[in-house]
Amino acid sequence: MIHDFVYDIPVRVYFGKDQLHNLGPELRRFGTKVLMTYGGGSIKKIGLYDKVVSEIRKAGLELYELSGIEPNPKVSSVREGAKICKEKGIDVLLAVGGGSTIDATKWIAASACVDHDAWDFFDPAIMAPVEKALPILDILTLSATGSEMDTAGVISNPDTKDKYGRLDPHILPKVSFLDPTNTFTVSPYQTACGSADILSHIIEVYFNMDSDMYMLDCFMEGLMKTVIKYTPIAIKEPDNYEARANLMWTSSWAINGFINAGKALPWSCHPMEHELSAIYDITHGLGLAILTPRWLKYCLDEKNVGRYVQFGVNVFGLSAEGSPMEIASKAIECLSSVLFDTFGLKRTLPEVGIGEENFPVMARKAVGGDVLRGFKHLRQEDVENIFRMCME
Repeated sequence: MIHDFVYDIPVRVYFGKDQLHNLGPELRRFGTKVLMTYGGGSIKKIGLYDKVVSEIRKAGLELYELSGIEPNPKVSSVREGAKICKEKGIDVLLAVGGGSTIDATKWIAASACVDHDAWDFFDPAIMAPVEKALPILDILTLSATGSEMDTAGVISNPDTKDKYGRLDPHILPKVSFLDPTNTFTVSPYQTACGSADILSHIIEVYFNMDSDMYMLDCFMEGLMKTVIKYTPIAIKEPDNYEARANLMWTSSWAINGFINAGKALPWSCHPMEHELSAIYDITHGLGLAILTPRWLKYCLDEKNVGRYVQFGVNVFGLSAEGSPMEIASKAIECLSSVLFDTFGLKRTLPEVGIGEENFPVMARKAVGGDVLRGFKHLRQEDVENIFRMCME
């Protein structure tokens, strides 16, 4: 079956080394008062901050700043940003950083246009509608979430120990600047976590059997092979432009909606991982790396084994000869080897300081108190079982 779909991602992308001179004119299209958001200050260490400020000043724009946006961005940052926007009459937002900065900025843009609290957009009992948002531009510094080219944003609330993602077309960036050189200083660990995140975005859609879009299967297989090829190069040679460019562009296309066409099933690993990072504040990509092979192993059965075989043969070059279940198991082993041996990420939850004490509540929240109706339907006990598989 091939479903009907609409594909509309009107993001203007400036890709490459020498594109920042377009920043000022692009910002001026949306107004004169700019709020620049960023994280812990790494953009100052690499000289990007000074370049951005120079372009903004050159364009004659009024600049305000919000720094300190955390990984797994907190609703407190969204509240502070919205406050600045309202007090200063901000016209346009500029996020300079990775997915966390961009996600927070998206919800600052929406929160600046309403009177209610920012968390009302995420509270399951309220789910306030997004009717408008301030325009958003971004300058990406980490290849991972794909937030630079999608309608999603994930926010955490430490007070309630919740982490929710939400999609809305109003928060789609207007313009994204993607310069691979801005990722040269990303550490091997964060590079690996980012690549695990990219792979998870693709795998969540690839292992979705309600559509027969062969063209997209081939495209996704190519994206996964790209991540597997270039991540170890970027880890060993951080200033390898070819590797960084391939990872950056793959990150965007892994989650900008293109590969979703005709595939409508909900994701599985992301809701589970959100519970891990909501409580333990671990790196999102690391949590996904630990969960994904176990989820695949748990979901494998005679009905879906063909998908695993296709994955193993087309992505990892396994022989199609032999028992489908054996090939499927080898495919999962290949993925595990990539994530834990090649990328060098931790294999288990205990290695990152996570025990079993919160599994029941995390599993209940992950399934929304009911059933997670993804690639394979998962109830609370299933999610708890997958968490336990991650203990060893």
